[in-house]
Amino acid sequence: MKTAAFLYPWDVVGDPDAAARLADLGVQQVTLASAYHSTRALTPRHPRHRIVTAAHAAVLYPADEDRWSGRSLRPYSAGDWAPTADPYGEAAEALAAAGLDVHSWVVLAHNSRLGADHPDTSVVNAYGDRYPWAPCIGRPAVRAYLTDLAAEAAVRPGARGTELESCGWYGLAHLHAHDKISGVTLGDAAQYLMSLCFCPDCRTGYAEAGADADELRETVRRALEPTWSAGASGAGWPAVEKLIGAGPAAATLAWRTRAARTLQESAVAAVRAAAPPGFQVLLHADPSAYRCGANAGVDPRHVLGVADGVVVPCTGGPELLAPFAEHRAGPGTVVAANLTVVSGMGGSPGTLARDAARAAEAGATELRLYHAGLASDADLGLVRAALRP
Repeated sequence: MKTAAFLYPWDVVGDPDAAARLADLGVQQVTLASAYHSTRALTPRHPRHRIVTAAHAAVLYPADEDRWSGRSLRPYSAGDWAPTADPYGEAAEALAAAGLDVHSWVVLAHNSRLGADHPDTSVVNAYGDRYPWAPCIGRPAVRAYLTDLAAEAAVRPGARGTELESCGWYGLAHLHAHDKISGVTLGDAAQYLMSLCFCPDCRTGYAEAGADADELRETVRRALEPTWSAGASGAGWPAVEKLIGAGPAAATLAWRTRAARTLQESAVAAVRAAAPPGFQVLLHADPSAYRCGANAGVDPRHVLGVADGVVVPCTGGPELLAPFAEHRAGPGTVVAANLTVVSGMGGSPGTLARDAARAAEAGATELRLYHAGLASDADLGLVRAALRP
């Protein structure tokens, strides 16, 4: 089964052994970050550093000034954490020279600096709190920015495909700096309600779906009130319907699904228009349309009619694969199981062979390994043993 490993450019640039080390794992592809959110990352083997602190979301290549000139929403350049002016390009060249296919990894609707600099781009919850890390994809200016970013960041020199992460709604859940939001345990349904946006465009969207935005906001607040004293509110879409009623719940989902679908359609179309023939476009996805985050909630039938396939989180088990496997558009459609292989991040590299077999039985056609740059030598040794038995 074809296997790819995720990687940051700073894992490769400045380390002359990195590309060969990756090739020796037994992977055929590297999914290399070209546009990424803020992070603090370990680099356990790099000869020059051990920690990279990317202070804000940025593109890891020189942005096209002709594309972005005069626009208020535009990608940020990397700071001094970028090892060169074009870390993506240099890393991609080294990886390709080692015999690896290189695909770009593009994070879209997750950008804290964008929200800080342009507050009107952010999701606004039912209490009026803004989420600067979560651009609201219901806003036309945000959608236009994300669509152009997808095309530019995906189609980099030498890339044979791309994976679009956060190509949909982002919400409350976020690995934010010094997060302090776990004092009250929020269930799946409360997470959804706390992720609903009430910006002017979303209010209009709810109205078009048959819900009064003011009434809906008050309904959400009343539904959440017991959560603040008692904690978790239940899981699954039926729990959302129980909290705010089937009609209001359906209206929120109708608007949010429409916004996400049209963003996904426009982003994929923009990438394909900019890419050479045969360029592969995958989306990181969850088969429950109401979910938000890095793995955007989608309708499996729809998304597999738009993109060439999906990358599905499977570290906790392969259960999310089945809805995508059921709706594969043909033998060329990719359903990739994403498995964490970093022990310190909850991964299980020692059971990779077993987990890969379970994923294949559930309908996976490929594997993704998160994350070759973050894993210890011991973790990578277990990966190598699984891929090169």
